[in-house]
Parts: sequence; structure tokens; C-alpha cells
Amino acid sequence: MASIAHSCSVPMIMLIIFFKLQIIPVIRAKPPVPCYFIFGDSLVDNGNNNNLQTQAKVNYPPYGVDFPGGNATGRFSNGENSADILGKLLGFDNYIPPYATARGEEILQGVNYASGGAGIRSESGRNLGARISLDQQLRNHRFTVSRLGVLQRNTSYTKEYLGKCIYTVGMGSNDYINNYFMPSNFSTSSLYNPDEYADVLIQQYTKQLESLYDAGARKVAVFGLGLIGCTPFQIYTFGKNASGCVDKVNDAVALFNKRMTPLVDGLNNNFTDAKFIYINTTHISHLDPASSGFTVFSTPCCISSVYSDKGQCEPNQHPCTNPQNYVFWDHHHPTEKANNVTAWRAYKATTPLDSYPMDIRRLALR
Repeated sequence: MASIAHSCSVPMIMLIIFFKLQIIPVIRAKPPVPCYFIFGDSLVDNGNNNNLQTQAKVNYPPYGVDFPGGNATGRFSNGENSADILGKLLGFDNYIPPYATARGEEILQGVNYASGGAGIRSESGRNLGARISLDQQLRNHRFTVSRLGVLQRNTSYTKEYLGKCIYTVGMGSNDYINNYFMPSNFSTSSLYNPDEYADVLIQQYTKQLESLYDAGARKVAVFGLGLIGCTPFQIYTFGKNASGCVDKVNDAVALFNKRMTPLVDGLNNNFTDAKFIYINTTHISHLDPASSGFTVFSTPCCISSVYSDKGQCEPNQHPCTNPQNYVFWDHHHPTEKANNVTAWRAYKATTPLDSYPMDIRRLALR
């Protein structure tokens, strides 16, 4: 399961960028891109896990209580996730459909392949049950590309069409939460020290992103990892250090994140007809969340007594009445308001360090 960090400054550091949040209306216009494809884990899963045999699924109340219609769609939040919000910012009127249910011409606007529990490494998350790893998500995308070719009846046009689309990829959290830091289930921490493990992950991630390029992607935003060691579940599991977080987890994640800029530089040098960007969630984690109106930083909004030892909301229990004040919905995942902050900063960077070498808005217009 993916994660999002919380405040250490008041009193803990946040994963999300917290700026003085202003509600800015999204002006509806023709999207600058024809489609949007989403690869990731539970932070952006919108229902792909609903019919899997896994603990990493949330198609039950109170999840979705603030989603349109109040439906538990399989999103790991009280409402919209960051990919939903990015889709709106890109100008799409409808939510990008999950691969599990996308049919017919729906796929023309894009597909969401994300899966709770998924990782860069195929074995990551197996302790939770079934999940759709990044490798499998990429295979699913190739099938979608073939379906697009049939719909559009012109492979040259489909290739050009795909090259105009936005792709977001956010992976790696489960390679730490549900792999490296779970030695009773996985051997990786005995095989690699943290620096070696970061290298192993980046090497595989590079090949996976190259595969995405081979399938037609030309505008790709790669999200870095948050401060996983500041999530309530990690603190519950390991106990906190003087920083208010689990330092050994954050230190390991930092080794992965510092390799992200060289990763996108290498891809951009090798594929000059494409543009890969990095959304720097490390940098955007250091501003004061209270300035955005958050008042509860380390307690989940829903009743989440580490449900099934996985930190999800207990079914059919009433959540807090003021989720807009909470950073966390459950022990791992952000509230809709926190997702909104993250999506806006990824879309339109406030400082040059938020994204490299550009933000998603500029990538879309490229």
C-alpha cells in the first residue's frame, strides 16, 4: 500500500506540499492533451483492485463518503485521489476509467492501471494478496494500445495520438513498505543495503519507463516517493525517532529519490523526441501544513485501528465529521483535501524545485 507523510514541523514533516490553499475554479476548455494514462499504486488506484483477492482494496464504506454520490469506488480516500484531480486540471470532464472496467471508446480518453499494493518489483505487496505490479500494468497498457489501434483503424494515427497524451507514473512505496522493511516476508533487506537496494530499484524502473516509451509514451511525469517513515502506520510499526518519524525508513527512501533526477536526465538524453519530468515530493514536504488549514497531522480521520494490521478504515464505521482538517484519511492515505494540494502543485509548480525540468502543465502544452 502506498503512503503519504505527515507533519514533523507541527510537529512532523509533511509529504505533501502545504501551501496556502485557495480554491481556484477549473476553467473547462478542450484538454491540451487527448488522453491521460495513469500507472501507480493505492495513491491513485480507482477501482482496479475491487475484484482481486487482496487485503488492498477499499470498495466499502466509509471510503468514498465524500466522492460524488458518496460511493465507495475503490479509491483509497474519502473522495477524489490526486489522479482524479489532475485529470480535471488537464481539462477532462469525466474521470479516467480503471482498466478493470474500461470498455469501448472510453479508452480514447485514457486508462488508469493503478493497483493498491503494486510495486516496481513484482513480488512487492504479495503479503497483501493479489495486486497488479508495474510490469503487469505495462502489459495491460500494451493491450490498450492494440485496442486503440483497432478503434482508430490507423496505426500511424494511433502512434501520433499516444505521443500527445500525458502519462503519470508513481511507484516504489510498496517496494519499501511491503517489501524491504518487512523482513519476515521478504529477503531484500538481507541481500542489499539501502544504497544497493535503491540502485536495484532504479535499474528496474529505468527499464520499465523505457518500455513505456516503446509503447508510445512521449510526455511522462514520474512522481518521487514521500516520507514514508512519517505515516501513522510506519510510526505505529517501528516507533518514532526524535524527528517524529521513522528515520531509517525516510533515509532509505531518500536514497531512491536522489536518483530520480539522473533517471529523467538519462531518459531525456536517450529519447530526444520525448520529455520525462520528475515531481519532487521530497522538496514539497517542508512547508507548514497549518497554513493550508490542516489541524490534525498524525491521526486518521476514519476509525483505523490498524485494521487487519494494514491500517485501513474499519468497514461501515463513521469517520470524523471534519476531514478537511485532516492530512490522513487512514493510516497510509491522504484525505481528498490533501490530494488536492498535491495535484495542484504537481500540475503547476510554485517553485522551480517542485518539479524538474518542468511541471505537468508545461509538459501538457509541450
